[in-house]
Amino acid sequence: MFHWAWTTSRVNTSSAIFSCSAPNLAACPDESLPEFAFAGRSNVGKSSLLNLLVGKRDLARVSPTPGHTKEINFFTINGTWRLVDLPGYGYARVERKERGRFSASVNEYLAERPNLECVFTLVDSSLEPQDNDLQFIEWLIDNAIPFVLVLTKTDKIKADELEARIAAFKTHIAEWSDTPPTILSCSSVALQGRHALLSLVDSVLKPEQKARQAKKPLRRDTPW
Repeated sequence: MFHWAWTTSRVNTSSAIFSCSAPNLAACPDESLPEFAFAGRSNVGKSSLLNLLVGKRDLARVSPTPGHTKEINFFTINGTWRLVDLPGYGYARVERKERGRFSASVNEYLAERPNLECVFTLVDSSLEPQDNDLQFIEWLIDNAIPFVLVLTKTDKIKADELEARIAAFKTHIAEWSDTPPTILSCSSVALQGRHALLSLVDSVLKPEQKARQAKKPLRRDTPW
């Protein structure tokens, strides 16, 4: 499992621009900048959190229709690193063949992108742990892909409910790893969580924090 320690964030997000969209790994931009990917079920609040992180309302399009993001979207931050918005999973109205294509492109990006530093794995704190979230987390662990668990929409629940959600995820994750992941919480409505996320990015960008474990053999199927 992967852990990071962080202090006051020095990450500059004054310049945040959309770079490109890519349908697959081959179409992704060059590998010169470190990348931090946002992954999760459709309608978990990825776009809203991306906008909160960079302090802009419209960097990532927030759609009322879950499943809107159909390609891998890249945003360059201050010319030194990238945020990556991955297609969401788990939305029933997206056709099965499209869901399969999303899974294949996300699998390829996560497993083979050498400059991917961390996956922010977003889960809806107002729901009990969902099967496809747990399957995705297990796959990340099996493939030794660094991730941080981020519980979104915390404005919708009470503090004790949030603690119960965190405990439930820890119980499931303990089946696949001896060490729990770093866990953060956020709310784009209440403007909470930005500092913690940027502080973590800051810690990963430091040279002494960049060592990564070797990846395990990849699974061929993505169950989420």
